[in-house]
Amino acid sequence: MTISRRAALAAAAAPLLPLRGAGPERPNILWILGDDLGPDLGCYGQPLVRTPNVDRLAAEGTRFTHCFTTAPVCSPARSAWNTGVYQTTLGAHNHRSHRKDGYRLPEGVQLISHRMREAGYFTANVTEIAPGVRGSGKTDFNFTVDRPFDGTHWKQRAKGQPFFAQINFTAPHKGPMWPAARRQKDLVDPARVTLPPYYPDHPVVRDEVANYLDAVNLWDAQVGVVLRQLEADGLLDSTAIFVFGDNGRCLIRGKQWLYDAGTHVPLVVRWPGRVKAGAVRRDPVIALDITATSLEMAGIARPALFHGQGLFSGAKPRKQIFTARDRCDMTVDRIRAVRDKRFKLIRNLMPERPYTQFNEYIRANYPTQAVLQELGAAGKLTPVQAQWLAPRKPEMELYDHVADPHEVNNLAGEKRYQGTVRRLAADLERWMEQTGDQGRTPETPETIEREEPRWNVRPGTTGAG
Repeated sequence: MTISRRAALAAAAAPLLPLRGAGPERPNILWILGDDLGPDLGCYGQPLVRTPNVDRLAAEGTRFTHCFTTAPVCSPARSAWNTGVYQTTLGAHNHRSHRKDGYRLPEGVQLISHRMREAGYFTANVTEIAPGVRGSGKTDFNFTVDRPFDGTHWKQRAKGQPFFAQINFTAPHKGPMWPAARRQKDLVDPARVTLPPYYPDHPVVRDEVANYLDAVNLWDAQVGVVLRQLEADGLLDSTAIFVFGDNGRCLIRGKQWLYDAGTHVPLVVRWPGRVKAGAVRRDPVIALDITATSLEMAGIARPALFHGQGLFSGAKPRKQIFTARDRCDMTVDRIRAVRDKRFKLIRNLMPERPYTQFNEYIRANYPTQAVLQELGAAGKLTPVQAQWLAPRKPEMELYDHVADPHEVNNLAGEKRYQGTVRRLAADLERWMEQTGDQGRTPETPETIEREEPRWNVRPGTTGAG
């Protein structure tokens, strides 16, 4: 990283105020994650799920209604909030990149677990929690690091040593946990599911959404096991708990995309006696702020290169949220977005690439995509639903997310919104420049082929997958 880029990053970083967590009052810190988890919980108003465990944490802590991850897919998002630095700054923006080239973090950037270790914490990526309930141990960093964690359970720490731990649950993620979710006693009735306007009302679509909600119920049951284990170990009230998702829900127009469905995640924080119980926060925050707050709790000074800010330290609320999407597996794209209290501007930097360009993961795991294509070919989609099948994306998308929460009415071409488009486009360009967005430099075809040899798909390839 160049000296000028370091200077720009330092200038762009938000101030981080102390939370007075140093010394003997330092809490244990636990992150409980759900893969591909949107804010589809009882405490967020989803009527079809049963999430008593997270609902309890929300009642005993603070719930954030507008938390967003910086990327809509796991590896760049995890690379960001495990360091507190935007993935686009790190060069970790392409999904599942740098797996074979030994790529290292820029100077001055560390994993939060490394910073915690240096401060005397035992660090753990928890796997075995209770018989039959395991964390995945997922890291998914787009860079190489040595010994990211000390162990696999807080019980391995020295006597009296505080711990920083992550528990990664995969239940909401497409895969073997979805069939497991369907083996629960009480299942979500697909007929009762409320579909967004961009989905056709079709049995396959209803079933996919209902299965996702079943998986959310399974995830909450796993969270309950964790809480009971903390209680059994006498640690529940001495542990600051953060519950959140790594990115948005794994449904079409969610994961991999910069609509709210792809980046909006739940965030609940419980720290008895320090975080207000039953509070609801509506100010916009990003997952990097979870990193910042955890460091504050541990009494760790703000790093020089850092983009998070504390949630409880009096930092000025954010006025905007910035998000980025780049290559996902074999699917090359580059999209940036800025969201303020009313509008979101999405800039498609590769508009010639359609929403449905080939992606093997989507083709194999998203049955709604096939339904959209089938009904589209038969002329049976509404204009809103048919937008997904357009041969190219618009260069700019502007949504009034207050009046249009599903983000389906693109205002970018309307004359009365041109001032808003110009303002937000300038803000987005300024953010990309100040944070040293490395997405400006495309990967070479050889790099993509090395990273994704299964597909042997080069930039420019598109399809109807």
